[in-house]
Amino acid sequence: MKLLTKFGIAASAALLMLASAAHADSLENIKKAGKVRIAVAMGIPQYSYVDENLKPTGSDVETAKLIAKDLGVDLDLIEITNAARVPTIQTGKADILVSALGITEERKKAVDYTVPYATLSIIVIAPKEIAIKNYADLAGKRIGVTRATTNDMDITKNAPGAQIVRFEDDATLITAAVTGQLDIISSQSAVLGGINAKRAGKEPLEVKFTQAETNLGIALPKGEKPLQDWLNTWVKTNFDNGTLREVFRKYQHRELPDDLTSR
Repeated sequence: MKLLTKFGIAASAALLMLASAAHADSLENIKKAGKVRIAVAMGIPQYSYVDENLKPTGSDVETAKLIAKDLGVDLDLIEITNAARVPTIQTGKADILVSALGITEERKKAVDYTVPYATLSIIVIAPKEIAIKNYADLAGKRIGVTRATTNDMDITKNAPGAQIVRFEDDATLITAAVTGQLDIISSQSAVLGGINAKRAGKEPLEVKFTQAETNLGIALPKGEKPLQDWLNTWVKTNFDNGTLREVFRKYQHRELPDDLTSR
C-alpha cells in the first residue's frame, strides 16, 4: 500500500511537471502552429470596434496584427465580450489578450501581464445639470457601467451607495445613454465621444470627475514565461521606436506617457 501510495504521488508529480513544461512552451507551440490566437473584446470605441466595412479595427486590433506579424505567424482574432476577457485566457481559448484590460492586483491573481502598452482614463460623465463632483455624490443615483471592467470594480468599491446598472459591452452602454435609459455612466473618454456623437440635438454629456488613469497590459495565462518575456521585449521595443505611440495616437488622438513601460 505504501509503495502504491508513493508511486501514485510520484506519478502525479511527474504529470504535473510534464503539464507545466508543456504550458511553458506556448511561445514555441505558437511558432510551430504558425498561428497565434489573440482575443479582443469588440465594441470598445477607438480600441476595438467594427468599421463601416464591418471589419475589426482600432488600436488594440492593430496592435494584435503587429504582434502576429513580428511573431511570423498568422493571426486568429478571437472576438469576445468584456466580461469574457479574463476567462478566455484562463481557459486557454486564446494565447494572449489585447483588449484594454487594466492592470490590477486582483486580475494578477488570475492572469499574467506584460509591461503596460497603452493607457485608459476612466471617468464619470453626466448631463451638465446633474451635480456630481466625487464618489459620495453618486449615492442613491443610477450609474451605468460595462460589466467586469475597471470602471465596474472602481464604482463598486468607491460608491457603495450608488445604484449600479451593468451592461455586457460598451456598445449597449452607449445605446442606453443615447436613448435616455440612464443619465450617469462611468466609462472612458472614447465612450464619451461615441455617446455625444449620437446625441444629435441633445446637450452633450460632460466629464464630472476622473476616477483614474489605468495602465493597460497584454494578458496571458499564468506561468507562460517565454511568451511573457517575448511580449515584454516586443512592447518595449515598439514603444521606444515609436510604433505603439503612433498606433495609439492614430485611434485615440492623444499621446502615451513617456514613462509608460516602466510603470
